[in-house]
Amino acid sequence: MQTVLIGKRGTIVIPAKTRKRYKLDEGSPMLIEEREDGILMRPAVTTPVEVEIYTPERLAEFFLNNVLTKQGYLEARRDVEQMGIHPDSIDHIRWPE
Repeated sequence: MQTVLIGKRGTIVIPAKTRKRYKLDEGSPMLIEEREDGILMRPAVTTPVEVEIYTPERLAEFFLNNVLTKQGYLEARRDVEQMGIHPDSIDHIRWPE
């Protein structure tokens, strides 16, 4: 375990040895999870979506079902609405009000 400092705007410098081990580069996506005993930070696994092969409705389903927080869900709903699709017309797991 290593101690790191939080810089301006909440930036955290991950030691070079750890970045190399987990293949983290500038711009690498990370997941931050609040836990009762602290904060867990881990690399996010992402797979590029080939937009051309999916219908807008299928993409909307991906957006709505692949969120980790209620705030993320609300943002996904806004994104789907900007696509011209009503989020409630898409089969997905709804976050409680």
